[in-house]
Amino acid sequence: MFLWLQAEPDRIDSTLLDRMGRADGLLLSPASAWEIAIKYQLGTLLLPAEPSVYVPDRMSRSGVDPLPIEISHTLAAGGLPPHHRDPFDRLLVAQSQLSGIPLVTADRQITAYDVEVIPA
Repeated sequence: MFLWLQAEPDRIDSTLLDRMGRADGLLLSPASAWEIAIKYQLGTLLLPAEPSVYVPDRMSRSGVDPLPIEISHTLAAGGLPPHHRDPFDRLLVAQSQLSGIPLVTADRQITAYDVEVIPA
């Protein structure tokens, strides 16, 4: 979702863009930044700059704050039912659940969890 917001905002529903613009603050999990870095290194994600430059720069420009990963998040992610096998997404679900923050995603598998999902 973060990458869509940066490079392809037209992929995001205008109602969601409006809602995001009115939000108290947008957050990015380090798990998402890590996934971006891995995909970039594997060559499956093209960016105009290295992730170590691109992600912080775009977070700053967009007013996006980091959502720290806590030990409780990792333990909760490990205890989730196996609806989703992607460890990054499982961590995002745990962070969302424990922090009481909705999760914006286009991944329909996430809705199998007890978490507030805002469809992208």
